[in-house]
Parts: sequence; structure tokens; C-alpha cells
Amino acid sequence: MSLLFIEIRFLDIIDVILVAGLLFALYKMLKGTVAINIFLGIVALFLIWQVVNAFQMELLSEILGAFISVGLVALIIIFQPEIRQFLLAVGTPNFFKKYESRFSFLTNYFKQRFDFELDGVITACQRMSEQKVGALIVVTRQNELNQYVQTGQLVNASISPTLIENIFFKNSPLHDGAMIITNNSITAAACIMPVTKKNIKRTAGLRHRAAVGITEVSDAIAVIVSEENGNISYSVKGEIEYNIKPERLQQNLIADLGLDINNGKSN
Repeated sequence: MSLLFIEIRFLDIIDVILVAGLLFALYKMLKGTVAINIFLGIVALFLIWQVVNAFQMELLSEILGAFISVGLVALIIIFQPEIRQFLLAVGTPNFFKKYESRFSFLTNYFKQRFDFELDGVITACQRMSEQKVGALIVVTRQNELNQYVQTGQLVNASISPTLIENIFFKNSPLHDGAMIITNNSITAAACIMPVTKKNIKRTAGLRHRAAVGITEVSDAIAVIVSEENGNISYSVKGEIEYNIKPERLQQNLIADLGLDINNGKSN
């Protein structure tokens, strides 16, 4: 007869570590959103169900099991934005970036560089910042955001500081909404972006919330110029950096787009 109450295999230890890592990753992703309370409630309910099963309490186990199985579809609907964000993170190069030294063969395979007229965007943002002209510029990477392009006005023009400033000029019919830049071209303007539900800085306006929202559901980069104070902000992967200088904006774009620092073009 075994002296252990539960027989533990090496694979069981690996299983527990993987589940713990997955739960921690989900917690980090949901932290700061209203979904975190639902997530913790689900985890607690599942643990109770497992304890009930272990003690062979059949009636309570059946009730909890039925509730969890029926509620699975409802949970998918509730967590649709978070599930989309998680799957997007797994399917893009950024997922492996933190572990580049250990998984260099994967990062080299997935790594992409993008053509981008860096100087034109930096110059336009600097001028709009000085004049306190509000702007939201979304730069796409793998996901070209075609569903959001359709909500605005097609432009399909080369990047130039003058054009960007004219689009976001206060009296321009296209100044509201976001400009989308794809494949080194201004694809559309006055586009409607999803707004984040995350708790961000109280003084942040709708442009900032839209910037965080689009970078939560895609791999895009968002640059914001505040209409109130002219501050430049930068958002990527659902995070936002406030009040940055043009030099910092340039560094961020170079790093996230893989640009050649000498000419703003990809290698």
C-alpha cells in the first residue's frame, strides 16, 4: 500500500507550474480592469469544485459542475476582449520578446521590420505639440486594421508633415478621430477607435483612451498629441507613456518598428 495520500509524478509538477504560470499571465493582463473580479471569482469557484470532488461530495459536485459547464459559453462572451488580447499576444512577435535570449530561434523567425517615414511623423507631432493641436496617429504593424479603416475617410497618401497637420487642423472635417498609417502611407483619417475600459490617468482624454483601446486589441502603435496642453503620449500593447519629448518618441518608434536609426527606414 502506498504511504502517500496522493501519488505525485514529475509530469504533475510540470502541470502545476504551467497552470500557475498561465493564471499569473491572465492576472497580469486583467489587472486594472473590471474583469479581474470576475476572473478571481471563477478561479475560486473552480478550486471549490475540485475540493468538493476530492471529498466525493457528489450532490454539491454535480451542482457546481453543471454551473461551470453551462457558464462556459457565457464566460467566453464576457471575456471576449481579454481572450482576443491574449491570443493576439501569443500570435505576435512581442510574446517572445521578453524571452529573446532563451528563444532566439523563435524571435528571429517572427521578427519583422517595417518601412516608415519617421522624420515626417516626428516633425508633425512636434509642430502640433507646439500649437496645441490634438491628434491621434495609429501606426499599424502586422494587423492592418481594415475594420477600423472602413469607419473613416480613405486618404492613401504619402506621409508628410504638412498633410498630417492639415488633417488634424481644428477646422478640418477630418480632425476628429484617428489617422491610420499602413505600409508607410496615410491610409485613412477620422477613423473610430475602440475605447479602453482600463483605469488610466483621470486627466487623460478620449484620444488617450482610444489609443490604449486600439493597442489592446491589436499590435498597432498609437501616438497622441493633447489638445489641452500639447503633450505627446505614446501607447503600445495596452500601455501608455505620457508627456514624452520628440526625442523619446523617435526612440520608441525606432525600437518598436525595427527602424534603421540613420535614415528612419527598415533594414
